[in-house]
Amino acid sequence: MNTHVENTQAAGLEWLSDRRPTRSIAIAGGKGGVGKTTVAVNLGMALAMGGRDVLLLDADLGMANIDVLLGLQPVRHLGHMLEGACRIEDLVLDAAHGLKVIPATSGTRRMAQLPNIEHAAVIRAFDEYPLAPEYLIVDTAAGISDSVSMFAAASDEVVVVVCDEPASLTDAYALIKVLSREFAVNRFRIVANMVRHAQEGRALFEKLSRVTSRFLEVSLDFMGMVPHDEYLRQAIRRQAAVVDAWPSSRSAVGFKNLARSVDTWGEPEPRVQGRIGFFADRAHLGGGLPL
Repeated sequence: MNTHVENTQAAGLEWLSDRRPTRSIAIAGGKGGVGKTTVAVNLGMALAMGGRDVLLLDADLGMANIDVLLGLQPVRHLGHMLEGACRIEDLVLDAAHGLKVIPATSGTRRMAQLPNIEHAAVIRAFDEYPLAPEYLIVDTAAGISDSVSMFAAASDEVVVVVCDEPASLTDAYALIKVLSREFAVNRFRIVANMVRHAQEGRALFEKLSRVTSRFLEVSLDFMGMVPHDEYLRQAIRRQAAVVDAWPSSRSAVGFKNLARSVDTWGEPEPRVQGRIGFFADRAHLGGGLPL
């Protein structure tokens, strides 16, 4: 074999062996308004700024806004892929620091009311993605609709975002109950968002944990907290991630701490046999050789 070809293939195999297996992380919240999308955007951006290969999927199919939050202008979205007009990789938008985004659409009834067979088609489309990333961040819709349940159950990890509102904890509990009893998801990571201080964040987690431990057979892990911060509001108005625009702000430090936590997680729990999952056909391996 040609020496150059041998060296190129060897380098490709070495590069592949250094990559982490893909970990898919669903960001959910039950209630709207808890800051779920800002957590997804800033967690993805913080991981990308740390040198990780991150793909951010906007799975709020009828009310998508990740492209708006990052100042991106998509030409195509998931609806075009479902119609057969393009492939999943044709939708990818490049954001700052190498973060890649797959947009959905906003204000489209058809996308908001997709049947489960089409939710499954979105999930299975990732089996054809040319090179699986290290992290897939899935920003789900608010509530406990079929799309939220399917995208969360298809992920390796489910992060539930809560804030200091009674309805937030009630809806988070409802989401955890549905995913545990109907989809056999038994581990959840909890993020306390928009809190005043660390103690408030820990108290929210403990309150939710007490209820779930009493009525559900699940494991809750406190992932961390993000403090309320005016810089986050300014970043949203600027259409930028706060970890990029104001990296030293209190909220940015909180998001970067979450990213560091993610980067230290152990192996994901084995998927329930027969359950559809992101990148399932690749057994969580990093795609193929670099294209």
